[in-house]
Amino acid sequence: MIGNDVVDLALAEKASNWKREGFLNKIFTKSEQLLISNAEKPSIMVWNLWSRKEAAYKIYNRKTNSRGYFPLLLECSDLKSIDGTVFGKVVIQNLIYYTKTEINSQFIHTVAVEKTDDFDGIINLKNRTNIHKKNGIPNYSETGNSVSKPVSISHHGRFEQIISFYDKPNLDFSFRKSNPIL
Repeated sequence: MIGNDVVDLALAEKASNWKREGFLNKIFTKSEQLLISNAEKPSIMVWNLWSRKEAAYKIYNRKTNSRGYFPLLLECSDLKSIDGTVFGKVVIQNLIYYTKTEINSQFIHTVAVEKTDDFDGIINLKNRTNIHKKNGIPNYSETGNSVSKPVSISHHGRFEQIISFYDKPNLDFSFRKSNPIL
């Protein structure tokens, strides 16, 4: 299972006042609020954590069929930066999702997976061709193949990310590590 979320930082800055009274208490746990208050760039940390929660929620929703707004049940932890990419975990009701987040001056993009090995099979799709919904949840089928794979679609402001899995062995898809923004 996969999930992803993208945050357009210019739109987030313009459209959301995360500093307003009570905002952080409604969205972030005490330990997450500590990460925000100790961050060199608190605004970036807010959207970093939010993006992780959203990406993990998409897996949780797909897996459990539970819909709702419960950001305090999703807790981000173990953030570690490696070569400019931030890795971490999101836990909800004893389920652990692993996250990988790219942060740059224009956007934050997080991918969430159930197993860390799943990061190796992520591909970026360029458009919504071959995407269909089953019970309201998007899936992807390659042309000429009836096997359906999970897909995650995220759109915010100027950016859209569509990801899925590529599971054919012995093929080099090194482009999957790039981050094309449509």
